[in-house]
Amino acid sequence: MENRITTLFGIRYPVVAGGMVWCSGWRLAAAVSEAGGLGLIGSGSMTPELLREHIRKCRAATSRPFGVNVPLAYRYAPQLMDVITEERVPAVFTSAGNPATWTARLHDAGCRVAHVVSSSKFALKSREAGVDAVVAEGFEAGGHNGREETTTMALVPQVRQAVDLPLIAAGGIATGAGMLAAFALGAEGCQLGTRFALSRESSACEAFKRRCVEVQEGGTILTLKKVIPTRLVRNGFCRTVEEAESRGADAEELSALIGRGRPKRGIFEGDLDEGELEIGQIAALIEDLYFELREHAADIDDDLIGELIFDHALVDRDDAVTAGLIDTGYGLVLRTVIGEGGVNFIAVMRRLIHADYVFNVPKLAEHRDGAALLVQKLLGVW
Repeated sequence: MENRITTLFGIRYPVVAGGMVWCSGWRLAAAVSEAGGLGLIGSGSMTPELLREHIRKCRAATSRPFGVNVPLAYRYAPQLMDVITEERVPAVFTSAGNPATWTARLHDAGCRVAHVVSSSKFALKSREAGVDAVVAEGFEAGGHNGREETTTMALVPQVRQAVDLPLIAAGGIATGAGMLAAFALGAEGCQLGTRFALSRESSACEAFKRRCVEVQEGGTILTLKKVIPTRLVRNGFCRTVEEAESRGADAEELSALIGRGRPKRGIFEGDLDEGELEIGQIAALIEDLYFELREHAADIDDDLIGELIFDHALVDRDDAVTAGLIDTGYGLVLRTVIGEGGVNFIAVMRRLIHADYVFNVPKLAEHRDGAALLVQKLLGVW
């Protein structure tokens, strides 16, 4: 599966695991990269030396490209950048700040740079800064968001019109169907946070993962808009914030209310009432789709690509058989897809993604905790 995103980052699939605080350590990043996507280490909760440790452990666990996400407003951002350039990390995703500050230096160190944006205006500024790609993140996403409150469905095509850079969509995407929708809007890759935050390799605590799986539609809210807009699960802390905001609390009061360490308290330590529980709106859908919480990150990659290819218009199952699925012993290789007489939408998608696909099947046998059965159920072929 090859396009500008896979070529830019040297990956097999255009799937990025978001670099989330207290979730995205070296284990998750390495697992996603090893499976063919781009795993990101979330440095926004790390000290410089801890980041160095995670980078080195990630590099030892996979020979494939990986990256680091750096929130530029984070107090350790300059020191984190020192570590990243010294360690020659292949990819860096920046957010919450001006990418012009660091892009040239990162390029000098051989890093590919993507910047997360919440508007086409910031996409244009990112292009001026010289970034290699942009991530258009809608406000369905968990954690920190843009102030514009633009949805992914509206944001991606506007960013696509504004810039010709390689484009990754983010926010509210957890399935192959969601990826297909993003590609139809002009994206060339997808960044997923919530789906990977609940995987086995995520460093978030089990209590947080189970609480997120229980989230229903409307169970999260975008709050703290006077500080940094943040999507949270509704809990005791969230209600306290809402009450403060309703009586007109200013940014200083809200910041004092948050204090320091609130996300760690919720996501990593499991205080489900007074901790800050950051997760995306799509968590409500995950409860319906996935009967086993502890699925592996590698299975998620396979699930996404398999669903995208076989279940959603890229190829019809009968046509795929007709075209020829070759069993190489390492996986099923789809040599060609349906002819030009097929549905017009399929022809459109063929122009977005090249026609040679590889789906690695044997690894499913390694995991029998529900994730493998899930993949088989979604694909409906094994």
